Amino acid sequence: MRILIVEDDQDLCQELKLLLDNAGYDGMILKDFEHAKEEILALCPDLVLLDITIPFMNGELLLKELRKETQIPIIMVTSQNNEVDEVLSMSYGADDYICKPYNPTLLLLRIEAVLRRVHRKLNHYTYRDLVLIPDRGVVKCHDEMLILTKNEMLILKYLIIHQGQIASREEIMMDLWDSEEFVDDNTLTVNVSRLRQKLRSIGYGDVIETRKGLGYILV
Repeated sequence: MRILIVEDDQDLCQELKLLLDNAGYDGMILKDFEHAKEEILALCPDLVLLDITIPFMNGELLLKELRKETQIPIIMVTSQNNEVDEVLSMSYGADDYICKPYNPTLLLLRIEAVLRRVHRKLNHYTYRDLVLIPDRGVVKCHDEMLILTKNEMLILKYLIIHQGQIASREEIMMDLWDSEEFVDDNTLTVNVSRLRQKLRSIGYGDVIETRKGLGYILV
C-alpha cells in the first residue's frame, strides 16, 4: 500500500516515511506543491496524509479540488485542534482527521481503519496476482500499479469476470456500448493492444490470448 505524505516540514516527512515504511507501507513524499493536485492524481496512492497548512494552496481547498476527480482516501492533518477545520475537512470529503502532535500508533490505527473501510466499498476483480479496481481505474500487481483508460478498464473487467471462457469481440463491444462507450471493431483492436502493452510492463503481456475467429480469453 502506497501512502503519500503531503507536508512541507521535511523533518516530519522523513519521520512519517520511516514510520510508514516500518509498518509495511510504502511511504512517499510529495515534492511539487505548486502542482500538488496533478502530482497526487498522477501518483495515484492508496491513501494521502494531507496537511492543512501547505504552500500555494490550503490543504482543505486542495482536498475539495481532489474530490472533483478522485475518491482516493485522504486523512487531513493539522497542528491546531480546531473544530471548524475538522467540520470543513469532513464536509469536503476527508475520510478522517487527526491533530498534531499525534501518537504514532494512533495514526497507524487511523490509516488501517480508513483503508479497511474504503476497500470494503470498492469493487475488486482479481486474476492471478492482478487486482483490478474499476472505481479508481487502476490494476495492481504486488507493489506495481497501472493506470488504465476507461475502455481498457472495461475490457479487462469483462475478461476477468469471464475468465476461463472465450469472450467474442461482439460481446465485449456490446458491454462497452452498454457503458455508453461507443467502440467499433478497429477501436477494440487498438484498445486490446494498448492493454496488452501495459500488462506486459508488469510481466502479464501474454495473458490476453487471441482465439482466431472466436475472440479473446485470459490464459
